[in-house]
Amino acid sequence: MYAQDDKAGRIAAAALDRSRRPLLMGILNVTPDSFSDGGMFVHPEKAFARAMQMVEEGADIIDVGGETTRPGAKGVEEAEELARVIPVIEALVKATDTPISIDTRHARVAVAAIDAGACIVNDVSGFRFDPGMVTVLAARRPVAVAMHMRGTPDSMQKHTSYTTLLGEIITETLPTILWAIDAGLPKSRVWLDPGIGFSKTPEQNLRLMRHVDKFAELGFPVLVGPSRKSFIGAVLDRPDPSDRLFGTAAAVTAAVLYGARVVRVHDVAQMLDVIKVAAAIAAAASTEDPI
Repeated sequence: MYAQDDKAGRIAAAALDRSRRPLLMGILNVTPDSFSDGGMFVHPEKAFARAMQMVEEGADIIDVGGETTRPGAKGVEEAEELARVIPVIEALVKATDTPISIDTRHARVAVAAIDAGACIVNDVSGFRFDPGMVTVLAARRPVAVAMHMRGTPDSMQKHTSYTTLLGEIITETLPTILWAIDAGLPKSRVWLDPGIGFSKTPEQNLRLMRHVDKFAELGFPVLVGPSRKSFIGAVLDRPDPSDRLFGTAAAVTAAVLYGARVVRVHDVAQMLDVIKVAAAIAAAASTEDPI
């Protein structure tokens, strides 16, 4: 417990430290049906090997998910989700000091993952799906990612009507964040994710990418996850998610330039280069003498 708390504190501090580049979160989907790599890493040994490859490539965090959250996806039983993710997390914690994140909206899975050594809880429901999640976060004090989504993955694309896109995302996400902080979760350990691809149209996703800075102004590190998503496919007319590497690179560049402090991606080695160059450009722009 103390080791996880120390690791959570260190990764939280790194996200807040604007003198360093943004953090890179590598995606590990231990699922049979994720939109881009479903089935590739469903076996624990393959998942472990992929995670260690991402660590070697420079990932700052490994985000382990056992429930598909692509549009239209049905939920899985908690027992199945636990069986998918816990053996992988346990193996990774023994093999690497790289912080492990659990991508879940279930409090029971979050607790088991933290017990196994995870120090980040990445909740696509913004702590709203499971009433017990806020209690877990307050008691265990991981880094907690609150993402904006309306409905569930199965229904979210039916809820894309907004009067004021940015304003409604903020007002729909902040209350549970503040609830968690009031309950005892340190504010320094909260990250905000505007939810690219969740309850959003392609055009809305592009607007969110352009206004990451507005979310950063709320005082929380912003996590952005554009990797291989359908809005990139819509712009490029590329239906195959694996054919969106350069489009993802453009989106990651924009995210960094507009203030993202954590970027969640599939292609770690390539996107680490992108993040480094984009961060260097952002740093140069912030120190340049006025013309």
